[in-house]
Parts: sequence; C-alpha cells; structure tokens
Amino acid sequence: MDQMLKQSLSSLLLIFFLHCITTSGQSPAPAPAPSGPINIVSVLKKSGKYSTFIRLLKSTQIDDQINSQLNDLNQALTVFAPTDSAFSYLKPGMLNSLTDQQKFQLVQFHVVPSFLSIPQFQTVGNPLRTQAGGGTAQFPLNITMSGNQVNMTTGLVNTSLTDTVYSTDGQLAVYEIDRVLLSEGLFRPPAAQAPAPLPPKTSDPSHAAPSGSDDGVSDDDSSDAKDRLNYAQNLVSFGVAIIVQLQL
Repeated sequence: MDQMLKQSLSSLLLIFFLHCITTSGQSPAPAPAPSGPINIVSVLKKSGKYSTFIRLLKSTQIDDQINSQLNDLNQALTVFAPTDSAFSYLKPGMLNSLTDQQKFQLVQFHVVPSFLSIPQFQTVGNPLRTQAGGGTAQFPLNITMSGNQVNMTTGLVNTSLTDTVYSTDGQLAVYEIDRVLLSEGLFRPPAAQAPAPLPPKTSDPSHAAPSGSDDGVSDDDSSDAKDRLNYAQNLVSFGVAIIVQLQL
C-alpha cells in the first residue's frame, strides 16, 4: 500500500514538473493591436526620428487631413516619412523660404492616395501619383525595384525605403526615407527666357530725302530754275545795253 502511494505521488510530481517546464518555455502572447482611430502623428512619434516632418504635418494641418481620410472616409494611404537627418541635407533656410502653399505641396508630395505594400511597388505605374496635385509633370515620382529594395527618384532627389514604420491591413502604410522628396514643380529653377527681339531699324529721314531739298524738290529741278533765271537776267541786260547805244 505504501509502495503504491509512493508511486502515485512520484507520478504526480513528475507530471507537475513537466508541465512547469513546458509552460516556462513558451513565448509570451503578442500584445493586442491598438484600438481606436489611427493618428498619423502618434504613429510617427513612437520612433522619435521624425520631429521635423511632424512639425510640417501640424503646421500645414495635413495631419488632420490624413486622420480624417483614414478614420472618417475609410481611405487607404501610404506615407513616406523623411527622418530628421534627411532634412539636414537641405540647404540652410530652404524650409523657411517656402510659402505656406509650397509647404503644403511639399508634405502632400510624401502622401500617396492608396495603400502600397512592399510587393505592390513592383507593379505600380510611373510616375506614381501623390496628393501634391498639379499633375505628375510638376510632381514626378518614379519607382524602381532592386530585389526587395524600393528606390524612388523625383528628378532632383534619389532615395529608397529604409524601414517600415507602420503597416495595417490595407489601410495605412508608413515607410521611412533618408531624403526629403523635392519636386521639380517647387524646386527646379525656371528656364531662362529668350531675350525679346530688337525692334526693326527705321530709315533716317535725313538720309531718305536729298540733302539740298526740304520740300521734296530735286537738285536737278532747282538747277534748271537757276539757269533760266540767269538767262533772263542776261537777256534783260543785253537789251538795256542796246537801247543805251541807240540813244547815243
């Protein structure tokens, strides 16, 4: 009896020990997905690398626009988020020199009105349409793939996706880039205009008319008139001389 009891206790202890080992070796359950509406600023703040981009989102109120598109309109979006170091490559004072409208278009150039997963970049058409407006001629964004690397160019800037910041089930994708996307519509110097043609040369009136005439009478006509006058004077003088001789 004692022997059977000991065996039973030994079996229970062995089962309990094995259960403890199995439980302790399991990985903890994943944390539940955050509930509630999506907030683009909250998404970017978690990494602490996008302070400048966040300021632009807030100053242009595009953060509210994005949140409304995601939560109220249930629209899918893709956001390219430049890091703070990406802004350090810009010329000093460039951001401050932009108008409010230009800042708005600059930020919108980093937002695509559709959800793009990494594999989907392989099939997108170029140039990729963004929310900047003005047409793809002013805001061209071309995508190329090299393996799983997504590369993009604006004609002024070349960059690539360096990290996936956030990606949900087909609604919002946020990717990190190491350069600010500068569009040709905002930052390409305008083409130099050709100089206006010179007015045609006008003839000089002093050379158009004969130098000896102010009233349109030619030099030949004037010479003939003088000859006739001299002939008449000579004729009168000759007649007077004859009369004088006859009276003597």
